[in-house]
Order: sequence, then C-alpha cells, then structure tokens
Amino acid sequence: MSNSLGTVFRITSFGESHGECVGVVVDGCPAGVSIDPADIQTYLNRRRAAEQPGATPRKEPDAVRLLSGVHKGLTTGAPLCMLIENTNIQSEDYSDYERIPRPGHADYPARIRYGGFNDPRGGGRFSGRITAGFVMAGSIARAVLSHVGVQVYAHTVAIGSIEAPSCEPERVREFSRVDALGCIDPASAALMEGAIEEAKARGDSVGGVVECVVLGLPPGVGEPVFAGLEGEIARAVFSIPAVKGIEFGGGFALSRVRGSESNDPYVMDRGVVRTAKNDCGGILGGLSTGMPLVVRVGIKPTPSISIAQRTVDLDLGREVELSITGRHDTCIVPRAVVVVESMVACALCDLGVRSGLVPGVVA
Repeated sequence: MSNSLGTVFRITSFGESHGECVGVVVDGCPAGVSIDPADIQTYLNRRRAAEQPGATPRKEPDAVRLLSGVHKGLTTGAPLCMLIENTNIQSEDYSDYERIPRPGHADYPARIRYGGFNDPRGGGRFSGRITAGFVMAGSIARAVLSHVGVQVYAHTVAIGSIEAPSCEPERVREFSRVDALGCIDPASAALMEGAIEEAKARGDSVGGVVECVVLGLPPGVGEPVFAGLEGEIARAVFSIPAVKGIEFGGGFALSRVRGSESNDPYVMDRGVVRTAKNDCGGILGGLSTGMPLVVRVGIKPTPSISIAQRTVDLDLGREVELSITGRHDTCIVPRAVVVVESMVACALCDLGVRSGLVPGVVA
C-alpha cells in the first residue's frame, strides 16, 4: 500500500475503520507553528457532522490525541502524530462481504490485490473513516499556510441534480459554513436537504460537488512539469474515497469554447498584475497565477444502499442479490467539504515549503 503523501511536508495515514484507531503522522512541518488541539478538534467535528441530513447513525466522539511534535503549544520540527480511537464498531455487519463483495465498494479488487489478507471490517483502509486522519493533517497544513497569508475554504455547490448559483471566491470565506450542508445559498440548501431525505426514504443515496477556493496564494507556486499545482492537488484529492472527478476553473466547459473566450486577459489592478477573469482557476503551466485557486470535486453517491443489487458469491461462484445493512451515510458530500479543504491544504503546504514560500522556522 502507498500510505504517504508529499515530498517535504509529508503525511502518513494509518488505521482502519474498525481497528483500534485512525490517525496520521505529519513530518516536515516547520518549527514554531502555534498548534491548539481545540482547532484540530473543530475541523474533526465538521467532518463528524452528526447533525447533518442523511448522516450515518454511527456516532464516534472523534476526540483527537496529539502525541508528539508539539512543545508549549508550538511545533518542534519533529514529526507530529495524531489519532482518534474507534469506540463504536459493529464488525458483524460486515462478516459476509469477504465472500460477497458490495457493488461500488473496493471489496473485490482489494481481496484480489492483497490475497484476502486485507481488513474487510467497515471497508478497512478503504473506508471514508480514514479521512479523519486527512483532516488532522490538514489542520496542521492550514496553520502553516496561515503564516504566509494563504487561506483554504470549501463549500457544497451541488447535491444530486440541485446546483447552487455560482458566487465570487471571496464570498466563500464569509459564508461557507453557514448551514449543515456547507452550502452558501439558503434556497439551494433547502432543496439539497430534500434530495437527501428523498434518497434516504427510498433506501438509496446521492452524490454531489464540492468547490474549494484558495485565497492569498502568490504567483509561482508549483513544481512543473511532473509536480505542477494541478497534478499535486489532484493526487491529494483523489485519495479521498468516493471522489471520481476534478476540474480547475472553467474545467471541462473550456473544451467547448474558443481560445479568445477561454484566455484570461492580464490587467493592472492598483499596481498588481491580475487577470480580468479567472477561467484558468488560478493555475497556468502548473504554477499559481496569484488569482484565487478554484477547484471543483465530484463525489459519487454512497455505494452502501439498502436497495437490492446484483453481485456474486465468490465462494460459491454464482450470482446473488445483496441488500446492504449496517450504518451508512445517505450523502457524504457535506462531510467531505472539510476533507477536500484539508487535502488541498496539505498539497499546497508541501509545494509551499518546496518553493520557499513557507520558511523552515515560522516565528
């Protein structure tokens, strides 16, 4: 397995959904960064989101334990180790899935790849629960980035067929956490909640789109050709289970217009070079342009649904029907908002250290 991400600011994920704990080790963090466990807990509580519509009935306290790398509230330059314990597990709900793989889950390819030795309980390493470690790492990355004026925010822009109106990136900073769904537009949020409840009533699930905005990123951050800004962010974001698509700025829509429409003209704005619009999403040639970085992430519907689905019994070698039981989210999009923020922050922090934007000692 590949469980580490980053070159200098490097995170290593550990733990399984129904193991003793889930956590992360962060290495390469500059010394002198102020770290408050209460801030880490705030981000974990956003991912936990027990009151969100369609959230899983599994209730975990997700209380963070910061084991190393901080002295008197400041990072020491040594690795930080953080974890949360798994206290509310029902592994018996998953006993059949070793031989009857769930459609939409990694049960079958994981069994083949690891010869049946992988932990199948709750999806093991393939569970969305491991993203708690991503959020802990992201809280450290955000603390580092804040020292150089870089801020990362995300919001829900679509659930199912319900899409919120587009908005200026600066508005995301002000309104991204107004409601439980993380949607800036109240009217759209109400419709999104209805779509989640409708899917839940049918024993089905629904996906959506999260948009992430980065403000304050100066021009020139990135390591082209093979570690450009888009590539490193995409690599980090695709580590989030259920992510199936990503686009920057105008994204796929740019393929349907002419260059005269897609190009972003340069202008002078109070002595600073900017672009008149931002269809490139703040990235050109794998480098930041100094404009807001805008990335949208497509998240598929939760594959755990109670509607009967076709699958196979691997031991018997025949097709069977499966209705998934247990405790599952109807829609993970609202919980994914802070996870997307976290992984974008981790990628930016690593590139920031590599480019010299982030110093080795922050004080």
